[in-house]
Amino acid sequence: MGRRVFRRSLECRVRYLLSKCHMTTRSNVCLAAIAWAIAPLTLYAGGARLASQDGFASARGEAFVATADNASAVYYNPAGIAQLEGTQIRGGIYGIYLDPTFTPPAPANTNDFHIKNKEAAVPQLFFACHPQTWPVAFGLGLYAPYGLGVEWPEDTGFRAVAVKSELMYLRFNPTVAVQLPWHLSFGAGAMVDYSDITLEQGLRRNKLPPPFDDFFRFEGDGWTAGYNLGVLWHPIEQLSFGATFRSSTTITMDGHTDVQLFPVIATPDRSPAHATFTFPWTCVFGVSYRPTPKWNIEFNADYTDWSSFDKTTIHQENANPNVKSDPEIVLNWEASWMYEFGVTRYFDSGWHVSAGYVFSQNSVPDAHYTPLVPDMDKHFLTAGVGHKGKRFDYDLTYQFGYGPNREVTGSTPSTVGVIAGQSADGTYDFISHALLLTAGMHF
Repeated sequence: MGRRVFRRSLECRVRYLLSKCHMTTRSNVCLAAIAWAIAPLTLYAGGARLASQDGFASARGEAFVATADNASAVYYNPAGIAQLEGTQIRGGIYGIYLDPTFTPPAPANTNDFHIKNKEAAVPQLFFACHPQTWPVAFGLGLYAPYGLGVEWPEDTGFRAVAVKSELMYLRFNPTVAVQLPWHLSFGAGAMVDYSDITLEQGLRRNKLPPPFDDFFRFEGDGWTAGYNLGVLWHPIEQLSFGATFRSSTTITMDGHTDVQLFPVIATPDRSPAHATFTFPWTCVFGVSYRPTPKWNIEFNADYTDWSSFDKTTIHQENANPNVKSDPEIVLNWEASWMYEFGVTRYFDSGWHVSAGYVFSQNSVPDAHYTPLVPDMDKHFLTAGVGHKGKRFDYDLTYQFGYGPNREVTGSTPSTVGVIAGQSADGTYDFISHALLLTAGMHF
């Protein structure tokens, strides 16, 4: 009880001193140094995987690695383009409404908080060509395998822990596949990636009016390369097996940091900076069962090695002498699985309907939880309809996502969070609605 009273008393005093900016110069310099060292703890906030890259595949709950029978196989399983005929172009857009919710622990606040911008749209484009009589097929994909934009209000209670993140991640993916004997095909591709990231957090408990501005911001971008592999085996008409692997990609983001903490750093101080990010490798295994030509039932197990988000360092040049340089950031994320199930019913008229379910495990432990990645166990239900014609194809899919309440306790905040009396503790849940519209042409 004594510790709780002391902690509340300390929080009140720190809050008062920060809001009035009446600390001594030495204390302000100390706070600025600590802020700089710990602020990048939200660095990997935008590292959310986007698994939905095609309307037909997503309608089946992303269970497509053992089917892979349109141009989006470039992403789902490059070996699949070897079973296509002629030339195909397929593109679409993934429009999503994302609404994670945060409820602070009682009795601090009983209000629910929502992120500011809930809508996003992500395009995809795929091309595949399999010349007649050739055992080799070629493909190309332009898509975004990762991406997230999250901005919380300033009064959530974790402003000194996290406020905002934006990640743009684009991939250029040429592939080649070869048809082998025994109904076996193999595919491989090169992944050339570009990423741009912006991260921001407050340095005080509450946002104050100018000139008492305070924030930390990192902006950077970079290029990297990797590879993807795929195999597809169709031993009998009713059964198909597929697997794909995407390598990890390590990007050095070159950019700058901006920090302000009035009055110690009265105007934004900019320093050149760079940081290295390792995005995870993934692998997917699947089996497709087709009891008749009118039905396709598939199950996939999808693994992501998020443990690559372990430790990193932000390196600065010409850093402000009042701030600590080259901080090490510890995240300790964990590898996780997605389990995907889908079924499609085909009709003689060229129409088809599909439905699917995905269960996605959480990857961020309580001890290192960041509100900029509203991570928890999630469930996704999907349904879609489409038509395959002589020249044109199209698919329309609805996806509903739900994350039941996750109560975070014992999270380790940055030192800024400790000084401000804030952490990521609280209750989080998640709702999403998405539409995928994909159209294709083959000739």
